[in-house]
Amino acid sequence: MLWYHYVFGGVLIVASIIITVVVLMQEGRSQNLSGAITGGANSVDNGRSKGRTIEGKLERLTKYLIVVFFVVVLAAFLVFLFV
Repeated sequence: MLWYHYVFGGVLIVASIIITVVVLMQEGRSQNLSGAITGGANSVDNGRSKGRTIEGKLERLTKYLIVVFFVVVLAAFLVFLFV
């Protein structure tokens, strides 16, 4: 194996562990469903400050990490295909 096989493999393993931890830190969607069933309002501002909360930041971080993971997988595939 060449050196970049180890680099891509290491980056993918670290990225997948970080993605798993960030996803597990997020709240479940089922917590928001109880308010819909009982008729209670979830928040006063109707989600306008969602991006500033910790939950919003975790969701945004998850999206960025997934994009990075996809780009690394695609780059590894192309490198392995043409080398």
